[in-house]
Amino acid sequence: MKAALYEEFQGPVGISEVADPAPVDAGVVLQVAATGVCRSDWHGWMGHDPDIVLPHVPGHEIAGIVAAVGCDVGQWQVGDRVTLPFVCGCGTCGQCRSGNQQICDHQFQPGFTAWGSYAEYVAIDYADTNLVALPEDIDFVTAASLGCRFATSFRGVVAQGGVSPEQWVVVHGCGGVGLSAIMIAAAFDARVVAVDINEEALQLAKTIGAVATVNAGSTASVVDEIRELTGGGAHLSIDALGSADTCYNSIANLRKHGRHVQIGLLAGDDHHPPIPMELVVANELEIVGSHGMQAYEYEVMLQMISDGKLRPQQLIGQTIDLQRAAQALGNPGELQVAGVTVIDRF
Repeated sequence: MKAALYEEFQGPVGISEVADPAPVDAGVVLQVAATGVCRSDWHGWMGHDPDIVLPHVPGHEIAGIVAAVGCDVGQWQVGDRVTLPFVCGCGTCGQCRSGNQQICDHQFQPGFTAWGSYAEYVAIDYADTNLVALPEDIDFVTAASLGCRFATSFRGVVAQGGVSPEQWVVVHGCGGVGLSAIMIAAAFDARVVAVDINEEALQLAKTIGAVATVNAGSTASVVDEIRELTGGGAHLSIDALGSADTCYNSIANLRKHGRHVQIGLLAGDDHHPPIPMELVVANELEIVGSHGMQAYEYEVMLQMISDGKLRPQQLIGQTIDLQRAAQALGNPGELQVAGVTVIDRF
């Protein structure tokens, strides 16, 4: 099969012919129909993830067709249309037994703990626990856009964030995660403020539910402007980018008893960011993380998509081929468009 492969961190990425994968006993092999291009793929290529063993094939936002089935798989068969979370739970550890597969003690992550989906085929472990049947009315490109950013945002806004109608929700960063969070929060009748330095992304945010925007590159103080816009601060604020500045601002712009959800990954010099702990204590703020979403929780999200209450297809900025994705892995700015990029040609 063809796959995008790199042999050293921050090294060249080429299209290689490699052996087709075979399913493990509890796993399947998927023919990849579409796979998202995510900033996390760049983090992996940079060497920020200790689980990656070289040589490596990236890719973790997957939609496709079951092509082969392991002997212990009971729920899936060849030809099934499926998607899956980027964090796959083992199904047997304490976290999985408690329903928290997204923080499984023995998690399988395609594109990180194993070769991923920048390829014609990808092997997936723990299939019965993690595969999600794809409704016929959801196409593969849309489904691939769900696997990391949209599903993580759904859980971050709904389960971790506890969003409610009429709440002020501020989303810092209008990439794939942030735009997803904006759309989801708006679907739950929250009042959403979008924050970014890219005016095109902010304009897109308005079309999907943001009632106001803040350009962090031109305002004197993001926090002050948000407090004025919201009449005292956000009920819920989300760092969808992952930087020292966005993390700090997201916490500092909360009103009393507000909640900050950290979705964006912080790496490099931003790995341990300063936070305004005096505000956390004085205003009894909450800080929570959000790491993916369990497969069994997809049903509500998929139903909202089928019902037209959520339209993730509006967030797809472009589709590209595998060669283009490989060329751009080390420089994500080459693919810079407002919205999500998905590989749909191999």
